[in-house]
Amino acid sequence: MATGPADLLRQRGIQVTAQRLAVLRAVSSEPHITADAVAEVVRAEIGAISLQSVYDALSVLVTEGLIRRIQPAGSPARFEDRVGDNHHHLICRVCGRVVDVDCSVGKAPCLNASDDSGYEIDEAEVAYWGRCPDCLDESKSTARVPKKVRLKADTTSTVRLKPDTTYAKHAGAKATKGSHVRSTSRFHQRSPKKIARTK
Repeated sequence: MATGPADLLRQRGIQVTAQRLAVLRAVSSEPHITADAVAEVVRAEIGAISLQSVYDALSVLVTEGLIRRIQPAGSPARFEDRVGDNHHHLICRVCGRVVDVDCSVGKAPCLNASDDSGYEIDEAEVAYWGRCPDCLDESKSTARVPKKVRLKADTTSTVRLKPDTTYAKHAGAKATKGSHVRSTSRFHQRSPKKIARTK
């Protein structure tokens, strides 16, 4: 049984070219790759290729069902070679990372429309949005680290900032209501409440 990229193209009646083979290999090597990234991979493999030629090859491969095109909202189109199953995607709102997730139902269309308006529905695209583990860990670790601010006379204070609070200015620095302030200068040593009330 033929399974190589050239054989896959021939089985679909697609003319085998070095560009199409390189594009197919690029998509297979990196799931959810953008067209620009495909162009970079292909150029590294075979040399010069125009972005338009990459788009043309991607279009042929999508039309023939060898690769799948997805386009998350606010993101460039992405391509993957996982086709023929009913899977969906997890998308990180912070970094844009996309990963596959199997359908919980298992068979297409996975969701039933309340009113199909006479359509024969054979597929439903589902995208789950959130934060990936890396971005989630990063946001948790950044929230724990006190922010450093500069006061007059080049003294440094540590201020714990709370989101969505109003800021009060004191000696050229910003502090939040109820925040903890540790000053290294005797001149600036005041209680957090007094600093927050200062206008």
